[in-house]
Amino acid sequence: MAESLKLEVVTPSRRVLEGRANEVRIPGALGELGVLPGHTPLLTSLGTGEVRWFDGDSSGSLVVQGGFAEVQPDAVTVLASVAETIDEIDVEAARTALAEAQERLKTVSAEDFDEVDGQVRLAEARISAASKS
Repeated sequence: MAESLKLEVVTPSRRVLEGRANEVRIPGALGELGVLPGHTPLLTSLGTGEVRWFDGDSSGSLVVQGGFAEVQPDAVTVLASVAETIDEIDVEAARTALAEAQERLKTVSAEDFDEVDGQVRLAEARISAASKS
C-alpha cells in the first residue's frame, strides 16, 4: 500500500495544485469525504467547500465549487469548476458577495434559487478558508 497520495486539483483553465499528501479531505456533494492511502477507488461529485490536505506536520487547503473528484488507492484528482488557493481569495470581496447573495435569497425565484444559494456557499467557503490561514 502507498504511504502517500498524489493530489492534483485542476479546473478547465489551469492546474491549481499538484503535490503529495498523507490525507485528503474533499467536500463531496453529500458531505465531506476523507481519503487515506489505499482508499477504495471511487468517483464523486463535488460540493462547495475546502479541499484540505495533510502531509506530516504540514497542511494546506483551497476552495472548490462544482465538478468531480476521482479517488484511486494512490491518487486523488479533483476536477473542479472553480478552485482558488487561499492567496487568491479577496476576503472583503467575499464578504460583499455574501451580503449581496444573502439579500437576493430573500426575493429569489425558485428557478434561480440554486444559483444564488451556490453564491452564498462559495462566499462562505472563501471567508472560512481565508480566516483559518
